[in-house]
Amino acid sequence: MTSPFQLALRVLLPAVLVHLSQTAGFAQTVSPVRLEAHPVQTVTMTDEQFLTGSTEGAPVVIAGQLRLPGSGTGRLPAVVLLHGAGGISANIDLWAREFNSIGIATFVLDSYTGRGIVSVSENQTQLGRTPQINDAYRALELLAKHPRIDPARIAVMGFSRGGQAALYSSLTRFQRMHGPDGARFAAYVILYPPCNLKFIDDEQVGAQPIRIFHGTADDFVLIDACRAYVARLKKAGRDVQLTEYPGALHVFDGPHLKDRVFVARGQTTRRCAMEEGAGGKIINTATQQPFTYDDACVERGASVGYDADAYTKSLKAIKGFLSETFKLP
Repeated sequence: MTSPFQLALRVLLPAVLVHLSQTAGFAQTVSPVRLEAHPVQTVTMTDEQFLTGSTEGAPVVIAGQLRLPGSGTGRLPAVVLLHGAGGISANIDLWAREFNSIGIATFVLDSYTGRGIVSVSENQTQLGRTPQINDAYRALELLAKHPRIDPARIAVMGFSRGGQAALYSSLTRFQRMHGPDGARFAAYVILYPPCNLKFIDDEQVGAQPIRIFHGTADDFVLIDACRAYVARLKKAGRDVQLTEYPGALHVFDGPHLKDRVFVARGQTTRRCAMEEGAGGKIINTATQQPFTYDDACVERGASVGYDADAYTKSLKAIKGFLSETFKLP
């Protein structure tokens, strides 16, 4: 019988295949690059379990693909890449190749296949919002012990739902409850995340920099909530920046989406405001009742689409930011 981890390896071992016609003008190959597939021991917790600090949950093995650029034996900086609601897509492979081209290792984490999930785009109830935060911590724990990775230079980068996980993995409260001992992410890079869930003490983040990139025309995940959260973080004196790209849609970094695509069944909480209540309950702010995906604010239908200008600018900004943060030569 094929195990969930073996299924995950089918996704990760070959890397995401991208046709050359879709990637003209982008980093095509980096030679040499060593590929390693790693099992990641984690648990599937409910949001309530995660938020109350419980370590219980269903044990699960997920998979990660480590790409080590260069032919040396020294320690490398690394970026953990967290996918969105649709799972690992072609744009994540492109980012991995771009980072590899400047000497940064990448760890593409698959939070779905080992759990028997393909996509949550049409049914967000399949997985809570917090398990990917725990997955990110377990990836950090694994990489910090890898002989080729510098444990002081590991960043996390997330996209959409994975961007939300990357963003909130910066909370010192979550790090204290679930993070690995003695290891912290060196930076947080987030693309088009939902910021409409307010956690207790969510202004308490570490000194490590947080950089968010978002399109103003994104109708899957509205930018307004991120503007408000960034304003609160800045008021608290945190190192955070929000870069806005006028007219850019959700997945503006996906050249495989050459034309705007309307995802009719895509489930979105863009009209919802949520907050953490007592006992780890996630509350609908408008109704002050426990949030469910049957709430009136939950809608279907939104657009995704590539924006060459936004992608090019974000690529330059993020590579420059990581080069400076990791002190690359």
